[in-house]
Amino acid sequence: MYCIEDRFLMSKCMPEWILTLEEQGWYPYVTGTSVIGIKYKDGILMAADTGGSYGSTLRYKSVERMKVIGKHSLLGASGEISDFQEILRYLDELILYDNMWDDGNSLGPKEIHNYLNRVMYNRRNKFNPLWNSLVLGGVKNGNKYLGVVTMLGAHYADNHVATGFGNHLAVPILRSEWKEGMSFEEAVKLLEKCLLVLLYRDRSSINKFQIAKITEEGATIYPAYSLKTFWGFSAFQNPGQFAEGTW
Repeated sequence: MYCIEDRFLMSKCMPEWILTLEEQGWYPYVTGTSVIGIKYKDGILMAADTGGSYGSTLRYKSVERMKVIGKHSLLGASGEISDFQEILRYLDELILYDNMWDDGNSLGPKEIHNYLNRVMYNRRNKFNPLWNSLVLGGVKNGNKYLGVVTMLGAHYADNHVATGFGNHLAVPILRSEWKEGMSFEEAVKLLEKCLLVLLYRDRSSINKFQIAKITEEGATIYPAYSLKTFWGFSAFQNPGQFAEGTW
């Protein structure tokens, strides 16, 4: 049985399968948009903005969506912020359990990526998914690893990845301009180009970005900053001019 209070503060109980999707919390409320990750010469770079949207309202402006996991991994998430916090709780327990063995070994990015895949797929099979797409990157023993897990448990690894709108707008740029052995400066420049395109085209994006890196020496999440923008393009002046049925 599952009990909730209605708007008159009257408690009602019913089997869980009777509840609507809204009552069970199966729809996202506060969400973050795209995360982009790429490999570069020394490790992994990841980037995301700090916006949190309540529906279509950009409610929160300083939401950090990238976190260091253990000694070797960096995690970024788009989607529901509270579900991301739940995933971080799972990972805290996993890392604590791993450290308790005190055997000189620690979980690497590939192991954590596989763990997240099983968590997301398990929740999907219960018809109660964690509403996130995750980017997991890291370096262990000189091996760079970068992968994605979707809310349905689909997963893959690649040299450059993106979630959300970045799948449509950033990935083509990455396929065209990413190259093996990029320096830190080159990789940051490429990420900023992708972030700028997303800022122009994704209504949920804001001009406040964070970049994080992880190398063999450790992880760094840099303070948020803004990019220089230009809104004078002719296509921006009257975007609905040739689109029938728009305002």
